[in-house]
This record gives sequence, C-alpha cells and structure tokens, in this order.
Amino acid sequence: MIPARYASSRFPGKMLAPLGGKPVIVRTCEAAAGMGIFDEVYAVTDDTRIMEAVTSAGIPCIMSRRSHETGSDRIAEAVENLDCDIVVNIQGDEPFTRRDVITGVLAPFKEKGGENIDLCTLKELMTSPEEISNPNNVKVITDADGYALYFSRQPLPYPRDPHAGARYWRHIGIYAFRRQALEMFARWPMRELEASEKIECLRFLEYGRRIRVVETSGMRVSIDTPEDLAMAEKLLRQQ
Repeated sequence: MIPARYASSRFPGKMLAPLGGKPVIVRTCEAAAGMGIFDEVYAVTDDTRIMEAVTSAGIPCIMSRRSHETGSDRIAEAVENLDCDIVVNIQGDEPFTRRDVITGVLAPFKEKGGENIDLCTLKELMTSPEEISNPNNVKVITDADGYALYFSRQPLPYPRDPHAGARYWRHIGIYAFRRQALEMFARWPMRELEASEKIECLRFLEYGRRIRVVETSGMRVSIDTPEDLAMAEKLLRQQ
C-alpha cells in the first residue's frame, strides 16, 4: 500500500511532480511492483488527480476519505475489503526504495516468535550533527532486543556525556503491519504524544504495543522539497 496525498506543507503537489518524465507517485508504485515481493500493489489517495495519474499508468488505486490523520489510517480503510495478512506501507515520496530494504522489514515475521509481532519498521544510523539536529529526521531509540522505546524529532538520547558512545538512528517510514494490528491502530484515538510529535508510531507505543525496528543502510533520497526532487533526478540518471 502506497499512501499519497496532494497536500504537503513543504512541497504541495509533490506526488505529481515529474521525475524522469513520470509523476513521483507512479515511479514509487512501479518500483514496488517491480520488486516481485507483493501479491498486489495499490496506491491509496484522497485526490482524484493522483488517482487519474496512477490508474492511467496501469496501477490499481483505492480512493479514501479525506478525514485521515495519517497514512496508516488511510491504509487501514483501504484494506477493509481485501484478503491479506501482512500489509506493507511504502511512502509515496520514496521512489528509490530497494527490494532488500523491504525483505529486511518483513524478515522478523518469519523468525522464531514472529507470530507475536504486530508491526516492523526500520532505522538507519546518522553520523552528521546536521542530520541529528534536523527535526524532519525522526529519531528512534530501541532496547537490546530491537524493540522501539521512543520516537522523537529531538535528538535522542540527550548527550549529557558526549563520550558515552551513544549512536543516533533515523527512523525510516516504511512499515509492515499485521492486518489485525493495522485495524487496531485505526480504531485507537490519537493521544498526546503522537499529537505533539506528529509521529504515528507513537500511537502504538502509547497503547502498550511493541514495534520491532530493523537496522538498514544506504537509504536514498525521499522527496520532501523541490531540492530533493532535483537530487532525485540526478540519482535517476545515474541508474
């Protein structure tokens, strides 16, 4: 499932911006379908312009209501009438998502005890102070078993002792849900932490659920600004 909305505070209409002659959302959907992992790939949107763009490219699209607070809420509505077990949420502005990244986020479901996992997501190590301090990079801290303790736009942990060896991890907004967990997520009202930070994973933590976080690396540009789009054009030409 690839959620896509037209509105964006930093880059309105970015899903329809041309990337190598195709809209960004079409590039993302084609990349997902080309992985050969999924039974079905759908775009999910509340905007007829996006629906027309993806359906004209031969991509199935599900229209949702406009009232959803998050992409995961939108996807929960979209899967109501679909027969599925695991639902993967790939952001519509991530046209360079790789197959190995998706197999990584799915792997915990196949491990011993995987039947008890509700949600898996990803993290990537950050090393530059600019990345770490940027509130657009959501940070995640995990326990010794790889389960999320907290997500924040602030640098976590606070470096009171700069020699303690703390590492800083950027949360990658790709999710693999069990269908039942996604349905639960959509039923739960948003609470204070999620509302404050604007990070949807916090809803799971606030309701006492566990999130498995898998390490990845080499993530390429997501398109949040016109400058990101220019960088994406360069990356596309290099492929």
